[in-house]
Amino acid sequence: MRFFNLRWLSSVKLVVASLVALALAGCASGSDGPKPAELESNTALLGIRLAWSARTGEVSFPIDVKVVGTTVTVASSGGILQSIDARTGADIWRANLSTDLAAGVGSDGVFAAVISRGNELIVLDSGKEAWRQKLAAQGFTAPLVAGERVFVLLADRSIAAFDARSGRKLWIQQRTGDALVLRQAGVLLAVGDTLVVGLAGRLVGMSPQDGSIRWEVPIASPRGTNEIERLVDLVAGVGREANVVCVRAFQAAVGCVNATRGTLIWSKPASGAVGLSSDEKFVFGAESDGKVVAWRRTDGERVWASERLRYRGLSAPLAIGRSVAVGDASGLVHFLSREDGSPLNRLPTDGSAIVTAPVMAGGALVVVTRNGGIFGFKPE
Repeated sequence: MRFFNLRWLSSVKLVVASLVALALAGCASGSDGPKPAELESNTALLGIRLAWSARTGEVSFPIDVKVVGTTVTVASSGGILQSIDARTGADIWRANLSTDLAAGVGSDGVFAAVISRGNELIVLDSGKEAWRQKLAAQGFTAPLVAGERVFVLLADRSIAAFDARSGRKLWIQQRTGDALVLRQAGVLLAVGDTLVVGLAGRLVGMSPQDGSIRWEVPIASPRGTNEIERLVDLVAGVGREANVVCVRAFQAAVGCVNATRGTLIWSKPASGAVGLSSDEKFVFGAESDGKVVAWRRTDGERVWASERLRYRGLSAPLAIGRSVAVGDASGLVHFLSREDGSPLNRLPTDGSAIVTAPVMAGGALVVVTRNGGIFGFKPE
């Protein structure tokens, strides 16, 4: 199994894969890439301020920030895990696992789980390490912790479940797929009593009890003449409203699925590499060239596209109230109107890239930067 890494390519041996990846990324800081769009003067039409900041270790890969109630749990590349009260920015607990991480973090508020670069699933109970379990393959997707079980999606396209208290393996399902796998977090979430997983270009509903397949829905089909062109893995960051889940297939499509019935609502061509967000009306995403797009949630028709942030290295967005928040490679957090994409405000962090999709917890919008800054913004 070979891994294709959009932004960090240290483990990839294929030169052609590296060149294509750099072209797709449209790196905002690279002198050879497209020039990032110049920003207009900032007119603060949306009142928001920095309420608190905290620090973790350096984050050299895109990570998930797990929200449970008013807390966020964050993991650094070097193995620092911390649970933070999003109302104040204060640590609830902090742990140092003394190992580099490849994926993280999943949590249900009691158990927290990450995957190390040494292919270990590491689980903590209330901030204390409980157990480690060796995995059969690498994992780049944050584990899902639910119902006192820990679910993992691995790069060999296997899905496994473990008992959260004991570490005992409960089941494993192996799927075949293309030889090339995206070195980026994929889709793994619970919708009601269904485990929803991204496998290649398909969204798959599984039983959390035994891993049996309940339904499969194609979002995008592999096309092209080589493995890179055929890569359509689903990427982390989903838009979810009730039982409707909207996802992105890498550089191929965006689409929405009824996860109760296992039926495709719509799928539209799109060229992006980061995940989506949604609200009751729209689905929002950032394309690889920095366009921010809103699609109508009911049928996928494009509502608006903003080119104000082109080639600025955007994160996945977050729909919040009347705005859409998105981070960029220079550490700015932009707030756009959900109705037409016009700018409402922007705020700085520490000058390094935003490496997480913004999340809401405890009344704060939380982002994490590559240098390990954790920032909580609140309405004025």
